[in-house]
Amino acid sequence: MRLSQFHLHTEKETPAEAELVSHRLMLKAGMIRKLAAGIYTWSPLGLRVLRKVEAVVREEMDAAGAIELLMPSIQPRELWEETGRWEKFGGQLLKIRDRKDAEYAYGPTHEEVITDFARQELSSYRHLPVTFYQVQAKFRDEIRPRFGVMRAREFLMKDAYSFDIDAEGMAASYAKMHAAYTRIFSRLGLRFRAVLADTGAIGGDASQEFHVLADSGEDAIAWSDTGRDNDASGYAANVETARAAAPGPRPAPSEAMRSIDTPTQKTCEAVAELMGIDLARTAKSVAVMGHDADGQPQFVLVLVRGDHEVNEIKLAKVEGLGDYRMATEAEILEHLGSEPGFLGPVAPARPIRVVADLEVAAMADFVVGANRPGEHIAGVNWGRDLPEPGTVADVRSVVDGDRAEDGGVLRLMRGIEVGHIFQLGAKYAEAMGCTVLDAAGKAAVPMMGCYGIGVSRIVAAAIEQNHDEAGIVWPEAMAPWTVAICVINPKNDPAVAEAANALHDELAARGIDVVLDDRGLRPGPMFADMELIGIPHRVVVSGRGLEAGTFEYRSRSAAESENLDREALLARV
Repeated sequence: MRLSQFHLHTEKETPAEAELVSHRLMLKAGMIRKLAAGIYTWSPLGLRVLRKVEAVVREEMDAAGAIELLMPSIQPRELWEETGRWEKFGGQLLKIRDRKDAEYAYGPTHEEVITDFARQELSSYRHLPVTFYQVQAKFRDEIRPRFGVMRAREFLMKDAYSFDIDAEGMAASYAKMHAAYTRIFSRLGLRFRAVLADTGAIGGDASQEFHVLADSGEDAIAWSDTGRDNDASGYAANVETARAAAPGPRPAPSEAMRSIDTPTQKTCEAVAELMGIDLARTAKSVAVMGHDADGQPQFVLVLVRGDHEVNEIKLAKVEGLGDYRMATEAEILEHLGSEPGFLGPVAPARPIRVVADLEVAAMADFVVGANRPGEHIAGVNWGRDLPEPGTVADVRSVVDGDRAEDGGVLRLMRGIEVGHIFQLGAKYAEAMGCTVLDAAGKAAVPMMGCYGIGVSRIVAAAIEQNHDEAGIVWPEAMAPWTVAICVINPKNDPAVAEAANALHDELAARGIDVVLDDRGLRPGPMFADMELIGIPHRVVVSGRGLEAGTFEYRSRSAAESENLDREALLARV
């Protein structure tokens, strides 16, 4: 490839609208150009990187036995109504009408479509197991698209779906995809972690996310220090679902319950400071409204330790709190007889349901609000001063330093989600009447798995993890070219041009993805472009070098250049 015959348009100025490093560098390098909010054109340069990622994904999916197909991006409303997701999916589902006023969705995912395909194509257990996949543009109408292709409305995704005759087979297909994903991200040269995750809008029985590790990541993940990057050992989970080790047994009471004047102290932090005690000895009360067993509105007081926060995802999994909301001040006054800031579970105005976090259920001699303005209660103990909590559950977010379930210590880091795998079970097949005949000749609902990779998101995530002040530092597997040959030829010396062309052709013949910068730029702008677009290896061909019988070589990650003869250069690259 010769740059004089390629479209490369880099920018000198930093785009004002770019918040993340990846967005800024992709615009400066000319990889993407904005068409509308969250919608981008990929330039020839950007497309080369995108295709490199896509190729690795396809190779590993094929190697894992998955079969490629291509499904429509426009999906009829009727399919989504079969699973109840036409309304449930929410505002991200872009809905459109055709000239006959029929309603469709621009596909954000393809569970319904693949299940419709399967119920037409798969009729026997002999057709199973099977995994289908595609690489296709998706559209999700993000309320606030930002960060370039990191959170775009239109994006390129690999989605795969497995079908098995039973749960054991589904688990085997899931494990096979987990291994394939590990190979994909390892081959792409990324530091990543696979973490336990919430199933979210996709649903199912179990799921894991794959995160590229980067300080700018939107997601917080917790991992046990018994594990390592790119390794399945050690506990790791998204903070939405991360669990700490269970607390020890509850200590015996050692204090009498007593009232504490707290005239202006409305937070656990302020109360702990006034009393001169550790914040972990206080319990925070959060008032919410859920539903009882009969579906009637129910007031619930949720208790977490003063130094912890309620985890909304975990709380919503507690029975009766699937669609909870925060209680109003009027509802709080009715059930507790107090204003916010002094709430607690002791002697409420009316009978209430109490949900205690595991840590709170194991506390003794703790401090809570007294349900009276300007007052808290110290020395509170379960069973003695108030009934045992009606529900004990893990409803708090983990914090750095928590004990991990595998015996290690939990550490928090930031990650960028680039892959997600799910054990869907029978959810979609059952809803859509997809069955096959089992070995006994009876109808059986196949068990499904779902496996997604954000192909375009990987590109941005890789830049967030691999960059410096000069620009992008691509892992070799993702770089638009592996080697850039830069020609310094101010006098148009035919020998220099001939040597550069000969080197280019020899590297290409050896299967190396090489580009020759023959645009005639001065060394400074030419080198700056190569550093900005992140080419792993740079070779300079000049008259001075030819006289010395050497080429100037520099790795993108090296601080200095070195002069190598032809054989040493070929061995290096």
